[in-house]
Amino acid sequence: MTVSVAQGRKARSTAAGAGCGGLEEAWLLVQAPATKQHHARAAVWGVTVGVGLRGRFYSLVLLVLVLLLVLTASVTTVDDNGEGGAKPQAATTTVPRSHGTGDGAGGVHHHAAGECDMSSGRWVYDGAAYPVYRESACRFMSDQTACEKFGRTDRRYQRWRWQPHGCDLPRFDAARLLLKLRDKRLAFVGDSLNRNQWVSMVCLIDTATPTLHKSMANNGSLVSFKIHEYNASVDFYWSPLLVESNSDHPVHHRVADRIVRAGSIAKHARRWADADVLVFNSYLWWRRPAIKVMWGSFEQAAAAEGDHGAAYEVADGLRAFELAIRTWSEWLELHVDRARTQLFFTSMSPTHLRSDEWEAGDDGASTNHQCYNETEPILAEGHRGRDTDPAFARAVEAEVARLAERGVAVRVLNVTQLSEHRKDAHPSVHRRQWSPPTAAELAARARDPSSGADCIHWCLPGVPDVWNQMLYAHIVAA
Repeated sequence: MTVSVAQGRKARSTAAGAGCGGLEEAWLLVQAPATKQHHARAAVWGVTVGVGLRGRFYSLVLLVLVLLLVLTASVTTVDDNGEGGAKPQAATTTVPRSHGTGDGAGGVHHHAAGECDMSSGRWVYDGAAYPVYRESACRFMSDQTACEKFGRTDRRYQRWRWQPHGCDLPRFDAARLLLKLRDKRLAFVGDSLNRNQWVSMVCLIDTATPTLHKSMANNGSLVSFKIHEYNASVDFYWSPLLVESNSDHPVHHRVADRIVRAGSIAKHARRWADADVLVFNSYLWWRRPAIKVMWGSFEQAAAAEGDHGAAYEVADGLRAFELAIRTWSEWLELHVDRARTQLFFTSMSPTHLRSDEWEAGDDGASTNHQCYNETEPILAEGHRGRDTDPAFARAVEAEVARLAERGVAVRVLNVTQLSEHRKDAHPSVHRRQWSPPTAAELAARARDPSSGADCIHWCLPGVPDVWNQMLYAHIVAA
């Protein structure tokens, strides 16, 4: 691409040079002294004067045309070289329109004619092409998402293909992605749903490249998947609220009283600041009526415990989120390498915790079995569950737009609406139990098997593979 741009600049310079040469010749033509004709008849002299005036008129016309050509070449050169000072726009997930089964080789173009929105479409059953990998073939599969391993026998959830309106989603090409990631680091930063997407990416790469040497290293909140032949790593960093909180421990993070340091992100950022591609998310952990927002450190708070001068204030979940997402955006504005780092934010992942959102009981009363025993998507257009709060999306979009005005481009991967339809694709009861159930939990499950269902995370292969197809399209197009 650099050669192409250089050739384009040379061609424009040559054209501009030709224009300057033409301009010089026009001036010479205008300034050329008229030849004096001695001993000419008056009639002949009159004809000569007429021809001379006509020639000078044509010369002036030629001069104007050459000046216009030179000006056009200069403006084109400024526009193509990006010297116009245009600021990056808040990007949307788009792909060129296609009428075939495009593989994404054409790349992703932003804000150009003929684009379509990858997040707008429908689910199509495609048992011939899907799933793109088998659960058992992924050597790094997580027990949290291995639904077959934990007893799920129906596999229809694996065979649905996302079909955007008017274009095709690029098929994931692991070899092409690894070429882009050679000597680079891709990092997912966020909560367990971002980890869900990270495991999907790991499996997409691992199953497509079985002969490559790969390894997984766990270092507390940071887990790193390495592809050694490419010196590439695909990492996950546990930071469910992005800023510091009392839920930052990668295992012991279930606390009744959630506290965040809304203005503090540096402790986390130093673990992922050098990544070449960053994918953030944060949403469900903010869905509480009240969160304590701390302005000092946890150590200061512990020292001041019992003191009336509390180091925190209580805010609703949305307000606390807005404070944290502003801290996140300010850190990016001050520290990110705009020329090197690709930035993404994955939108809200919907839950399916209320079956009355898509069905009603036989007696007309609403029932709730969550996503338990659901085997088909919701095909109705525009479905949105009650757990999806657009106010959080608007808060992210506002910060992304603010960053764009300051020269930092963050692309929002809009996965919310496409995922809203997939009530069938959660682990439900087909998952590992990380701790033995209590007697009360066992009794509840005996009365209602759906009481232990996980309707938040996603089975793999499944929905997060589509999220990564969208992410892949943008990475390889850069």
